[in-house]
Amino acid sequence: MTEALKTELVNFSELTGEAGSARRAELARHVATLFALTSDRCSDEQVDIYDSVLLRLVDMVESEVRRYVAEQMSSLRRGPEETIRRLADDDIEVAEPILVRSTVLRDTDLIEIAEKRGNTHCFAIAQREILSENVTDILVRQGDLKVKRKVASNDGASLSDASITALISDAASDATLQLSLSERGDLAETHIASLVAVASEEVRKRLHASGRSEEAEQLDEAADIAAQRMSNQYWLGRYDFETARSRVLLLAKRGMVNEAALRRFASEDRFAEAVATFAWLVRCGVEEVSHWMVRPNPEPFVILAKASGFSSITIGSLLTIGPWRHRLTPEVRSSAMARFERMTIAEAKRKIAHWNANVLN
Repeated sequence: MTEALKTELVNFSELTGEAGSARRAELARHVATLFALTSDRCSDEQVDIYDSVLLRLVDMVESEVRRYVAEQMSSLRRGPEETIRRLADDDIEVAEPILVRSTVLRDTDLIEIAEKRGNTHCFAIAQREILSENVTDILVRQGDLKVKRKVASNDGASLSDASITALISDAASDATLQLSLSERGDLAETHIASLVAVASEEVRKRLHASGRSEEAEQLDEAADIAAQRMSNQYWLGRYDFETARSRVLLLAKRGMVNEAALRRFASEDRFAEAVATFAWLVRCGVEEVSHWMVRPNPEPFVILAKASGFSSITIGSLLTIGPWRHRLTPEVRSSAMARFERMTIAEAKRKIAHWNANVLN
């Protein structure tokens, strides 16, 4: 196959001039289709040959043909890298399928194109299934409102603190952006509070004044969603505690519910099972424990854990899972751990006795 490729596909002598235009287009389509069908079975050397041929051909054909080649290349797991980079840096009509779908492109390629090409290319990149923080940082910094809306609504886009802050700032005057942000699952508590704050009466009035009444009404919806996210019930509603409780009870019957099991659930971020296990170990209800392990202030949980004799390793791991992964800042976690380690078991038990006495009174 390699020799055939060298002999047939690299012979460009009859492709020059106007007379060779149709032949160039036909050959570009043929080679792109052939590679798409055989890419998984090609050796590295054969991929390199295809790459050199396609790279030369795409510079010799019209945009319609280049678009066809891009479509053929866009969904391949491995491909002619130089050709794909060349197509990604083409006009958006050609580049779009590559920018949206190709996994051959690296972050460095995407960043370079976003910085060089502008909003149309940025918008295509923003539609990718997975986006790293490095890429979204560029899209948020370089892109227009349309690009930012697409990034905010992309569940597969990882956002840095700087990008989230910038998007929330822009959301002050854009209800669509507010709604997209309010529906994300990776906002920290401080971000959610900021998002609620931007849906101000002043913005609402400004939208009404400019004839954008529908967007003004959306502000209320965005604020309601963001406020709901701040409630314990929003976070707890994501988990199936009843099923988790049943699983833990089965383990308990086999004598397998202990602190080691709790740490294992924590290491796997199986929050519902961790809650049910902790509840069984401290002899409390699952619902009660779930509310301790979701609130932004972990102090009651820390005191109960200390009184129950858990290790600092276990508690440190529990403070980083489930809702607390998003709701607790590093400072709050550090403070909670310091309090746990300073406190004695006797002190923790006295605090719990004091709480019980207050409840009874």
